Amino acid sequence: MGKTRGRRLQKKQKETEFQPATGKDQESYSDGNSATADNNDDYSNNQYNEDEPSNSNRNGPNTFFGVLDTQELEYFKQAESTIAIDTFENEEEKNIFINSVIEESRGKELKLATSQICSKLMERLILESDGIQLKKIFKSFDGFFYNISCQKYSSHVLETLLVRSTALVEKELLTPSFEIEQDTGADQAVFAPMESMFLFMLNELKPKMKEMISHQYASHVFRLIVLILSSKKLPSSTMANSTLRSKKSKIARKMIDLKDNDDFNKTYQTPDSFKLELKEIFQKLYFDFTSKDNSVTSTNITKFRELCVDKIASPVIQLIIQTEGIFDRDRKFWFLIFSKSPEKDPKEESFTEYLLSDAVGSHFLQNCISFTKPKYATRLYNLYMKDRVVKLSKRDTTGAHVIQSCLQNLGDSQVKEILGQIVPELSIILNSNIDFGIEVINASVKEGDFMKPEIVSQLIKKYYPSNNNKDEDNGNNILESCLLLNSSTLGNTKDDWPTAEERRRSIFLEKLIDYDDTFLNITIESMLKLPKERFLQMCYHGVFSHVVESILQVKRVDTLKRKLLLNILCTDIVGLSCNAYGSHIVDKLWEFTSKLTLYKERIAKSLDEESPKIKNSGYGKKVWKNWNMETYVRKNWDWKRIIREHDLEVFPDSKPLQPKRKFSKDVNGDSKRTDNKRRRK
Repeated sequence: MGKTRGRRLQKKQKETEFQPATGKDQESYSDGNSATADNNDDYSNNQYNEDEPSNSNRNGPNTFFGVLDTQELEYFKQAESTIAIDTFENEEEKNIFINSVIEESRGKELKLATSQICSKLMERLILESDGIQLKKIFKSFDGFFYNISCQKYSSHVLETLLVRSTALVEKELLTPSFEIEQDTGADQAVFAPMESMFLFMLNELKPKMKEMISHQYASHVFRLIVLILSSKKLPSSTMANSTLRSKKSKIARKMIDLKDNDDFNKTYQTPDSFKLELKEIFQKLYFDFTSKDNSVTSTNITKFRELCVDKIASPVIQLIIQTEGIFDRDRKFWFLIFSKSPEKDPKEESFTEYLLSDAVGSHFLQNCISFTKPKYATRLYNLYMKDRVVKLSKRDTTGAHVIQSCLQNLGDSQVKEILGQIVPELSIILNSNIDFGIEVINASVKEGDFMKPEIVSQLIKKYYPSNNNKDEDNGNNILESCLLLNSSTLGNTKDDWPTAEERRRSIFLEKLIDYDDTFLNITIESMLKLPKERFLQMCYHGVFSHVVESILQVKRVDTLKRKLLLNILCTDIVGLSCNAYGSHIVDKLWEFTSKLTLYKERIAKSLDEESPKIKNSGYGKKVWKNWNMETYVRKNWDWKRIIREHDLEVFPDSKPLQPKRKFSKDVNGDSKRTDNKRRRK
């Protein structure tokens, strides 16, 4: 046998010495709830090689609690499918099934929560559980809350559990007589109030919260805990603008059809103990980030600033800054990042410059300006942004977002100052950042249409220049210059999904139409220049149909242009009524045809002739109802009366279509006509 080399021998000895527990050994930690948090910490610290601390910090604690056998896995997969389909006859039957699955999962909760396949089952169980069932699941995680918060799948389970637990805390708080009935199982367990169970969990997590801030999965759990303790709105996990879940997570939940219940996207009333816990957590974190004597050094500031530009930790620091004012008027965390001095600080200046040029840093600074005190935001603007607003506005992915936040949150004088610098360069800025135009318009409206003529002039120059050749296809057409119709998904028969760019451009054009009548008129002119088929395609498009809706404003469009638009739209009323997007346009035509009775009757006649098709469509039914078509068919005179009354509501100063008949009293006191028109026999 060959000689064993020294390095291989040393490696083998280290592997033997620091070998982690096997699946069988680890299984014993998940079969019962008697293990304490201290034992869990000892177990997690012994699983990694002491020569590789970086790996330990990256991976977090041990989250392997064993695997299910084939029979168990098949049962839980079937249970998850049954709950997802939800074919139970009544709530009682469903509750019995949920309770049986929870009983079957007893002792296996940690395995299920950390399993890629079965974690969905745990979330569905949590979403469907009542109070006693929820407390059973919550108690099964005792001693392992930090472990499951650091795992990819179980962290989502824990987030769902915390949201539902918060709803139960509020219920117990607002209803003092509310009691959770005892468990009817063999152990006859009696559970403490949900508030006490929540506080017990916090005590377990407190020693690890500094590590949670920068952990890929635990950071989301920490953010949710801060939102709960500060009585902030708990966001939905499936909404596109959710501040809690990542984009991948939200997409995954939609793909597996895992929807939130009514407990999400709400603000809950919490007990006073939660505010005290939040204060204690923040004080401990501040002590961890500063020196032992609670003094702040340049090293402390540098390390904390590094977290502000860290992709994972930055959202957590933003939330801390947003909520620390609840109990700390001094805002210690804010001044751990930024200086109190009214003068420029070289290190702060270089840090702020990095924030303004970094993707993560600019998002951090943008949110800081949104949530901090106005005087702190004004100081940063005056010292580091005031003299180079235009330059920062041209940094599309970084500094521009900070300037937009300044337009939203600074005082009137600063906003007017920013507009004064930006508006002359607006047409150039919009070449690469069309969202900036929306914030400029909003700021102008907020300041009483400040610089409105200059803004309109710049936008007209960019999107509807008068020096174009009108014979060209793209000349003087805001739909092409702003929406880029020729290169859009308009008219596509395959994969016709509106793109994010199309959505942004459509919202911008709608904002222009609302801002000034000039854009309304040139948009109508551009639509009338389109071929009839192209214009109707816009009505069926998921994004461009909103632009068509935005121009159907009866009081802002003159009668001639209304008739020209109606001549095109009335050719396909039935098709539009049965379409998800076109039906909204037909609804808007009810008011748009005010004082144009012939067009209104023409539309109603088209709907009546194809009534079976309209009534068989979900969208068509709504159009049929909004157009009062049952009255049109059964009592046509009443329908015309409704039209006359509606016309007077829209145009109260207009004259009636027919003069009122005059009556006088005869000798016998009866009314008689005094006009010369003969009665109709």
